[in-house]
Amino acid sequence: MNGVDDYRYLVSGDDLISSRVRIRESDLLIRGDRDLEVPAREALSRYRRQIEDYLFVHPGWGKSLVPVPAEAGAPQIVSAMSRGASACGVGPMAAVAGALAWFVGMELSALSSEVIVENGGDIYLDCRRERIILVQVGGGSPFAGRVGIRVPPGPPATGAAASSGTGGRSLSWGKAAAAVVVAADSMIADGAATALGNRIRSSERAVIEAALEAVAAIPGVAGCLVVGGDLLAVRGDIELAGR
Repeated sequence: MNGVDDYRYLVSGDDLISSRVRIRESDLLIRGDRDLEVPAREALSRYRRQIEDYLFVHPGWGKSLVPVPAEAGAPQIVSAMSRGASACGVGPMAAVAGALAWFVGMELSALSSEVIVENGGDIYLDCRRERIILVQVGGGSPFAGRVGIRVPPGPPATGAAASSGTGGRSLSWGKAAAAVVVAADSMIADGAATALGNRIRSSERAVIEAALEAVAAIPGVAGCLVVGGDLLAVRGDIELAGR
């Protein structure tokens, strides 16, 4: 793998079995105590279809960059995207990658004692031992390859997400090398990471501190982290694991 997917080579630990499922824009790395590729593919296909069908009927919902409620009777994943994104002040599609990771992960947790689903930096974790999420930033950063976030064992499951204004696939109006959020679910984490990244318009300490304070106050956010320039700052319940 090259480019933005290179970080997956950094996944370590031989206690879980890895599989990968790709359907168009979705690219899931799945880890569990058994090979979960077949049920993961079925779940991803089904949830993608639910979102796509809703977008066909409600195109404005998908194009909005501000919160939009889902219609009554919308699929559960669509309603969850709207709720998570609304809590963070962003459009529903800002939570799509996190929602797919979360809903697929929830299904797989019925089949495996531990499940990790990563979808382009948006993560569902339901683990029975401590895990460390590496904060991926560009090679020019003094923090490249040196900072991780400890995630304690569950239950409950945990959501995490990353956004970047300088790399990766994220749509961001900001300039953060990395904006990372750990939250009660991956929809909130995804929306909050987008909101956090959008607020980082410079690497000045005051800008980063204000952004962290605002996002840490979002209901469901456990903690958040920003790397900008030569500064790394954290708010909330996050334990760093350095190298």
